[in-house]
Amino acid sequence: MKLTSEQVKQTVNQLGAQVLPDEHPAMPQLNSMFGEHTFFVDEMGLKVLEPTPSLGPDRQSGEVVSLADWGDSDLTRLMAHEPEPTGVIVVFEHVRH
Repeated sequence: MKLTSEQVKQTVNQLGAQVLPDEHPAMPQLNSMFGEHTFFVDEMGLKVLEPTPSLGPDRQSGEVVSLADWGDSDLTRLMAHEPEPTGVIVVFEHVRH
């Protein structure tokens, strides 16, 4: 799931994870392995959001899915695994301009 900039802000606020920018050197490899997503990293590893059923016209949500865990204590090497839903749901509030 590719997120808008507002959805990225809301996800970062709710998860405390960092977003990987589109220009990050790992993005081509991540996109080829996992598809087009907005990727996040936290102290546990690499995550994406997958859409969940709509909560209404003004509220969307996504479930956090773990794609890789850190393979070292320095958090420099990711080890991919089968996608694992975490049960964590991020709710996107519609922002009115």
